[in-house]
Amino acid sequence: MEFLQQNWHWAALAAFSGTWLLIETVRMKADKSLLSPIEATLLINREDAVVIDVRDDGEYNKGHIPNARHIPLKDLERRKGELDKLRDRPLILCCASGARSANAIAVLKKAGFEKLFNLRGGLYEWEKAGQPLEHGRNKDKGKKK
Repeated sequence: MEFLQQNWHWAALAAFSGTWLLIETVRMKADKSLLSPIEATLLINREDAVVIDVRDDGEYNKGHIPNARHIPLKDLERRKGELDKLRDRPLILCCASGARSANAIAVLKKAGFEKLFNLRGGLYEWEKAGQPLEHGRNKDKGKKK
């Protein structure tokens, strides 16, 4: 007890850190639209989900999820019609870390899409999980999808 009294600031920091970790864990589990790389792979394989990569051209060309469709976030509003025929399929949006893809989900929700998922941690977590990447330009760039 004497230790805690003399080091109350460390005890408070430990309590705060533990509480923060617990809150983040509960929040992540509550958000069903966030997918781990493994969950995303299962959704692709089991429900024919389509991956939409919203990163810029340079980022995409350096490496992307195999068969991902490339629509940069800055072009999504203008090009969202290309996704109309995919409304009945799950769409997994991804970027480098998960932030831009969260913005992309908001754009597509406003457009009436319902089966939207965000790759938690983006391509960073995808690579960290040992999942495959393709390199180079999008083969069907410029074609209607």
